[in-house]
Amino acid sequence: MKRWTFLALVLLTATASLAQDPQAETKRWFREARFGMFIHWGVYSVLGDGEWVMHNREIPVEDYEKLPAQFNPVDFDPVEWVRIAKQAGMRYITITSKHHDGFAMWDSKVSDYNIVDATPYGKDVLKLLAEECERQGIKLFFYHSHLDWRHPDYYPRGKTGQHSGRPNEGDFDSYLDYMDAQVAELASGDYGELAGFWFDGWWDQHINEDDKADRATHVDWRLKQTYDLIHRLQPGAIIGNNHHVLPFEGEGFQMFERDLPGHNSAGYNTTAVGDLPLESCDTINGAWGYNASDQDFKSSKELVHYLIRAAGYDANLLLNVGPTPMGTFQPEVIERLHAVGEWTSEFGETIYGTRGGSMAPQTWGVMTRTPEALFVHVLDGSSNKLVLPGTAGLDVRRAFVFGTEQEVPIEKGPGGEVEITVPTNAIHAIDTIIVLRL
Repeated sequence: MKRWTFLALVLLTATASLAQDPQAETKRWFREARFGMFIHWGVYSVLGDGEWVMHNREIPVEDYEKLPAQFNPVDFDPVEWVRIAKQAGMRYITITSKHHDGFAMWDSKVSDYNIVDATPYGKDVLKLLAEECERQGIKLFFYHSHLDWRHPDYYPRGKTGQHSGRPNEGDFDSYLDYMDAQVAELASGDYGELAGFWFDGWWDQHINEDDKADRATHVDWRLKQTYDLIHRLQPGAIIGNNHHVLPFEGEGFQMFERDLPGHNSAGYNTTAVGDLPLESCDTINGAWGYNASDQDFKSSKELVHYLIRAAGYDANLLLNVGPTPMGTFQPEVIERLHAVGEWTSEFGETIYGTRGGSMAPQTWGVMTRTPEALFVHVLDGSSNKLVLPGTAGLDVRRAFVFGTEQEVPIEKGPGGEVEITVPTNAIHAIDTIIVLRL
């Protein structure tokens, strides 16, 4: 076959694939982005006790509805938020449009329980952030809660929000109509071209807590209807759902809460990993929403290691911040994100645009890859002589230290695996990266 004919066929096949899957390009971009900022922000920040405060303190609706009058984030600066994310090396932002408390962080026409109509601030923060993301070249996702502790038609109540003081009756289809109407507002185009939606709360109606693979629920969530609505309004948007089971039809990525793919140390996730792009999400300290008493901040080294390990598992890291009620990031957050950004600016080539390597993640480190090279990330330098499982049969022509080109001795083990000896004078305090050229 002539070369031009072959190339034409490749282009035609790629074009046909995109036509069949309008989200294909977004999935490709998402897989290469590797790092995003998660933002949990709402009226709950006023109480400074996390985003679950309404449930945890058993606050009834009539009392919780007093919070919006106290929410006036006059220091919110979308330019600064996006700048901090970009400097850290983050390629996208996922922000809470509505959390489980039912409060809308945009100018919703469906309900006046929103930041424009119910607070002294009176501005649409999602609109302001969306415009700034577009200006600075950051893609935007909206987190949206399925469940709602305030809405009277969210019935049956599920496992959470049992002390809100609502009557024990309601029309769940009516609630889903309300939810879809709000989702349609967000997807309408008023907030620009969205990268996608990040849903949460499906698990609230789960029957069998002991069997997370059991997809039976008390109610029909009408997921297909909601997903089809989004894709009509935003054809390229990808959808993820934090339901802790394998993805449903219409979803474009699989996420893992406080865990790496295939792990369930936090007790939330399925250990089954599908073939969609992957994302791990976690917090800088212990809380998602602002918690004034939570000073358990992870070190910048721990955060960089999380990013590296996620990439080694062929996953993104969505790292959460919980802004204060004034609309600012805590100094500890800014300090750590700046340090992470210093690392990504120097070593990001070994993370962005890579896939998980042929070596399965090890206790001492992970591997990422491009078509031309393998990047061995040595996170635990307790031993400088390392066997690389999964590398038997690879034609490794050269090994060297990333950034310095210092040569690294390579051998073949008994099973044909590559063995490397990391020079002791090349060990990096955070991550020693060895490049294997194929």
